[in-house]
Amino acid sequence: MTACKICSQDTRTIFDPQYDHNYYYCNNCEFVFLDESKIVRPDQEKKEYSFHQNSMENEGYVQMFREFINKAIEPYKSQISTALDFGAGPGPVLAELLRQEGFKTDIYDKHFAPEKIYQNKKYDLITTTEVFEHLKDPVATLKLLKSLLNKDGILAIMTLFHPNDEEGFKKWWYRRDSTHIAFYTPKTFQYLASLVNLQVKMSDKKNTCVLGGR
Repeated sequence: MTACKICSQDTRTIFDPQYDHNYYYCNNCEFVFLDESKIVRPDQEKKEYSFHQNSMENEGYVQMFREFINKAIEPYKSQISTALDFGAGPGPVLAELLRQEGFKTDIYDKHFAPEKIYQNKKYDLITTTEVFEHLKDPVATLKLLKSLLNKDGILAIMTLFHPNDEEGFKKWWYRRDSTHIAFYTPKTFQYLASLVNLQVKMSDKKNTCVLGGR
């Protein structure tokens, strides 16, 4: 039996015959994760990212971030002056939009901006968009991000929530990206937040949630 990477409870196996993959589903916190033997190498992951058309010229991509800002960040804008875009990708579009909002913004990405510029700093806002689905150890990453938040800071997360249904999951397009290895529901983020003494301040039940202090 494979233990859940988040809550350590037993999981059940979801076998995907299309790709010959095993996923593990946790009934307790609803986390789903790919068998580690199928996780792609870091160089393969970087190559996959490089194909993404992530730039200010991509109007749909920019609009996605504008909607994310309106939904997850605008309500807290008055308390934000510093920000970190964690997992900025090959084209740090969100960071540029955050700077346009007046926030002093740092970027970090393990492939494209690997300098740990966040060391010995604290931020009012940390964004992680299309990051959590790539994480082998989401608890460790969340603990790091919590340590970088100011006392009243917020963590704004974007990742598409899974359908929480085995047949629906097998048909779900989002898992077909070879670099996507971890999948969540709003309940998963409630559990994750509790592990680091945060709470879910907002969730749209689709792909966005905001974590902050209790």
